[in-house]
Amino acid sequence: MFPDSISQLAITVLAMFAVGGLAWVFIYPYLSGEAAASDRLDRISAGRNAAKRGGKAEPIELVLRKKSVENSIKELEKRQDNIERSPPLNIRMEQAGLKWTRTGYIIFSIVCGVVAFAANMYLMGMLLPSILSAVATSIIFPRWYVNAARKKRFFKFMMEFPNALDVIVRGVKAGLPIGDCIRIVANESSEPVRSEFRQILEAQALNVPIPTAVEMLYQRIPLPETNFFAIVITVQQKSGGNLSEILSNLSKVLRDRKKLRAKVRALSQESIASAAIIGCLPLAVMGMLTIMNPKYISLLFDRQLGQIMLFCAFAWMGVGAFIMKRMIDFDF
Repeated sequence: MFPDSISQLAITVLAMFAVGGLAWVFIYPYLSGEAAASDRLDRISAGRNAAKRGGKAEPIELVLRKKSVENSIKELEKRQDNIERSPPLNIRMEQAGLKWTRTGYIIFSIVCGVVAFAANMYLMGMLLPSILSAVATSIIFPRWYVNAARKKRFFKFMMEFPNALDVIVRGVKAGLPIGDCIRIVANESSEPVRSEFRQILEAQALNVPIPTAVEMLYQRIPLPETNFFAIVITVQQKSGGNLSEILSNLSKVLRDRKKLRAKVRALSQESIASAAIIGCLPLAVMGMLTIMNPKYISLLFDRQLGQIMLFCAFAWMGVGAFIMKRMIDFDF
């Protein structure tokens, strides 16, 4: 009797999978809209074929221009794919606007480790946790500082970059060449846009073409905004077109992205406030207990078990803060 029930259950499960597969194949395309999209693509392709059969083929100049644009974009994307997504330390310090050398970075790391070791020895008086804390601080804190400075500089660049594009658009509409428009941006804009466009002018002074100089901007500031700008300049220089209209549309797109970023930040403020409250609450409770009942809280500092528990608590608080930061850090 027991094997019969198992076979019946297996047959029922297989039947359910079969019915689900049939529904997925025949019903899901109509519910998801894939069938309508496929029909629309078929109608578009049929219309193009009919136009070609009717003698309304595209002019050869337009075909060659489209081919040139496609080749330019493919070449640019191939070169940009070679850019490292996790650049080495010296490049990250340069992108952060720091004038440090590798030796200066090592000295800064050693100073951070010594400060962390002295603070832990003063508070806990334990050698091994102090050494571990010093090693962790000397490795993590300098990297965090460089990455935070790099992110802050990228954010300031994104805030000012649409204004720079508007300046270039107005200059091109007034009849100025693109090189003079870039010079105006390099002289009138605020940092870090000013210094980055000055590097474009310096590259032009060394007979570097404008598309290559703008592509170097994307290597220094690896953001989607500079990628769009490099593609627009490269395509316009190779295939022509209304540069002012193209850059005006690009400026509008960047401003829309800026508004979307501000909206996402506003919607995530509740989570950021919650994370800040949760992170500060243990420290606030510890401070209140230190003021109200010092003998009760002194066990964490006077006894070895309390010091270990305190060290573990701070370590887990750091892990929790890192996880919450990753949860509310939206990338789009």
